[in-house]
Amino acid sequence: MRKALAAVVIVLIVGLVAADRIGVRIAEDRIAGEVAAQYGLTERPAVTVHGVPFLTQAVGGEYRRIEIGIGEFTQRGVTVRDVRVEVRDLRAPLGDLLGGVTSSIVAGTATASAVLPYELMRRNAPEQVAGIRPRGENLEVELSGTLAGIPVSGTAVVSVEATPEGVRVTPRSVDAGRLRVPTALLRRHLAWTVPVQRLPIAARITDIQVTPEGLRVTATARDVPLGRL
Repeated sequence: MRKALAAVVIVLIVGLVAADRIGVRIAEDRIAGEVAAQYGLTERPAVTVHGVPFLTQAVGGEYRRIEIGIGEFTQRGVTVRDVRVEVRDLRAPLGDLLGGVTSSIVAGTATASAVLPYELMRRNAPEQVAGIRPRGENLEVELSGTLAGIPVSGTAVVSVEATPEGVRVTPRSVDAGRLRVPTALLRRHLAWTVPVQRLPIAARITDIQVTPEGLRVTATARDVPLGRL
């Protein structure tokens, strides 16, 4: 009898684990399809629903963390790479989900990040900028050509910041050999903006980090309705 009961318990546990994993896969596939349709993506994003057991989260209507890897994202003709969205504390009552009601589905926080490649930044830069590379918390640009009739050849250190118009690049100093170029002249002719204003969660960029691959831009929003994800 004991062996029979043990066998039944094992079967039940295996069945519950299998059902839990199947539920996760169904949820991840549904989210991937919805995101791909909403943003017109050619490839379905990679979705991971964290937390075990999943079925407990589904019944309770609260999901701890969901990660969505979108890949490339284009806005106003500018394509950023490695777009990731992390959703935490998603409140989605099971009854509403089953009934197709999405108005009550809200994420506690949603954070999106993406990489703005240096070659893309250079395409938006003034013609005197021949190359861009990281330099600590700032960037270093290679200069070539003329600036207001003055030949320039050397490098300049530029800073980056998030603005309502996009990522603003501003010269801070220049090393052009013996030639001294006024900072005011640099800022007037060598400052530019890359028009990346928002990420998929519709929040403005609030943080920028310099990485070897490009600028990692991040936006965070709180109490985000499902329609904005």
